[in-house]
Amino acid sequence: MSRNTTRSRSSSASPAPTSSQGFAHSREQFEQLVEDALKMAKNLGASDAIAEVSEGAGLSVSVRKGEIENVERNRDKSIGVTVYLGQRRGNASTSDFSREALEQTVRAAYDIARYTAEDPAAGLPDETDLALGDAARLDLDLFHPWNINADQAAEIARRCEAAAIKTDKRITNSEGAGVSAQQSHFFAGNTRGFRGGYASSRHSLSVAPIAGRGDGMQRDAWYTSMRAPEDMSSPEAVGRYAAERALSRLKSRKIATCEVPVLFESTLAAGLLGAYVQATSGGALYRKATFLVDSLGQRIFPEHISIDEDPHIRKAKGSAPFDDEGVITRARKVVDAGVTQGYFLSSYSARKLGMRTTGHAGGSQNLTFCSKLTKASDNLDAMLKKLGRGLFVIELMGQGVNYVTGDYSRGAAGFWVEGGKIAYPVHEITIAGNLRDMFQQIAAVGADTYNMGTKTIGSVLIERMKVAGH
Repeated sequence: MSRNTTRSRSSSASPAPTSSQGFAHSREQFEQLVEDALKMAKNLGASDAIAEVSEGAGLSVSVRKGEIENVERNRDKSIGVTVYLGQRRGNASTSDFSREALEQTVRAAYDIARYTAEDPAAGLPDETDLALGDAARLDLDLFHPWNINADQAAEIARRCEAAAIKTDKRITNSEGAGVSAQQSHFFAGNTRGFRGGYASSRHSLSVAPIAGRGDGMQRDAWYTSMRAPEDMSSPEAVGRYAAERALSRLKSRKIATCEVPVLFESTLAAGLLGAYVQATSGGALYRKATFLVDSLGQRIFPEHISIDEDPHIRKAKGSAPFDDEGVITRARKVVDAGVTQGYFLSSYSARKLGMRTTGHAGGSQNLTFCSKLTKASDNLDAMLKKLGRGLFVIELMGQGVNYVTGDYSRGAAGFWVEGGKIAYPVHEITIAGNLRDMFQQIAAVGADTYNMGTKTIGSVLIERMKVAGH
């Protein structure tokens, strides 16, 4: 199964959606379409089949300097069918829900499978791994539609941008503010008894103010994103904080090349956790396109580091009762005392590795990066004191990560720290290292945790990295 951008994979088994909640199709219609598609596939001679039906709808509004720049409404729907003839696989999809179109789609998938080469790893998940019965109906409270129109959304965006501009007279311009309200639902099934579907929502508000003038201009941005609109930060709070971030970067300097400790802001530390997930994901592992091949049971992080995963946190952005293949999801220790306990595997990648799926077709689910050294008082100020003298990074640029070798090189901006306190902002620098060394050199993790999608992590202090300046 796959999800498009308006249908978050992380959804809840909330009560079946209806047209009154902004959808054109009901859960019952989706269920019937799935049953019809599976029956058609079997009648053609398929040994196995999967069908998924989905619908997404949303509103996005952006304003700049108080004026509406863009209003966009999106609505999409899709039926995807995968047919197996033994270990030959074919897939086809359509946005036409008519019976004739469904028959044509199933036939197309079947014909593709007929002429596809056999793949020993292809096939549905084993029945013992599937979320069946009540496991597929777990309610994770992730559907909270936002009944908002374009005028209301524009007004919220204006409030956010106005709060940023009013923060300080040095806020001279804005790249705009935006509001997005998205919701979706889907239902899927396969010929091994799996049936499941749920609705989900995700809403956001963002703003990007500009401080200063001419060559000294600096920009920054902030946002809030939640399943439920009432859980988002207020427009005024988002605007003020974005402005404060931009103001803090005025009069940035260049620094000389050096090798010093580096503190990653929590928002960026999530990228380090993401790099670990990428490096221990099935596709990279079976292709041997990762520096962490055969890392299971190996100490990758210091002993004080653990990574926990819990896919069943209510309202969380990474929650799901089952993965994109219908495999049941479970809480687990991904890393314990620095040692890798498990990979991120789909059924296909697991078979390629001679292992069992971990229920991660579609990605990770609610990861939390922890250190047993972290104290409740380890806020950002405390982490700066631990840094002492070095670099505090708040922005990264470029895609300089080589997952085969672990080499890491990114453009960066942030603050030079002396005596545990911010001395001045810096820009036009590059930080470099190797992820294997960086993971081993994590000295501390802050209590200033931030949630970035499916990842929750505090600021991360790395003992030493190369900083290229002038």
